[in-house]
Amino acid sequence: MSRPRTVTPELPSEIGVHDGLSYSLWLPKIPARGGVVVLHGAGSCKENHHDFARTALGADLAAVVFDQRGHGETHGPMDGRALDDVGRMADLLRSRMRAHDIALRGSSMGGYLTLLSARAVEAKAVVAVCPPGAEDLRRGLVQSRLTFDADVPALDAFLATHDEREAIAELDGVPVLLLHAEGDEQVPVAHSRELAALARSPRSRLIAVPGGHHRSVQHDPDLQAMSVRFIARALAAPPT
Repeated sequence: MSRPRTVTPELPSEIGVHDGLSYSLWLPKIPARGGVVVLHGAGSCKENHHDFARTALGADLAAVVFDQRGHGETHGPMDGRALDDVGRMADLLRSRMRAHDIALRGSSMGGYLTLLSARAVEAKAVVAVCPPGAEDLRRGLVQSRLTFDADVPALDAFLATHDEREAIAELDGVPVLLLHAEGDEQVPVAHSRELAALARSPRSRLIAVPGGHHRSVQHDPDLQAMSVRFIARALAAPPT
């Protein structure tokens, strides 16, 4: 009888707090080909996306996953600093991997934020999984359907002035991969179809997966691997 094999999952290279944001950092053993800032969804936390960080690490990409304000181990309510926080994590990742090229990958609310922040952080690619619209998030906020600590007036004002459609239309030359389950019960797949039509890079893609639900796509191993390949190709491509 063969002896059982013990498998130890890859652990973060560094765990810490940066400007009040709790994060886990993942660095490959060789110089990174680039990096990915990973954003979780409403009511989630960084640990729920360590699986994607490990997938990125397997492709020699660095990754940082962080708890947004009002979530996980980051203290204080979520407010109008959401985009600044993405920038803080992008700066941290660049300093740790000692390279400039990064991508953004976000799920649900995190997908919405990737579209908004990509231009400011000079991301070379975006992966947005089942991204909701600002109006959907505002309704969820005022109806108390979003289960996280929030400064409601400040976050509502932020959402009211940050439209994801305008954001994706301004990402000239930045490839965007949209992933959406057609069975998503929270965010209709039609919203990703609308966003895909606004994407300006010819390398942008929409993958609508039959069936599924709001959380199924973000943890699908095949789609995670596809996302990492999409990011790796974008980071390796010459400037347009």
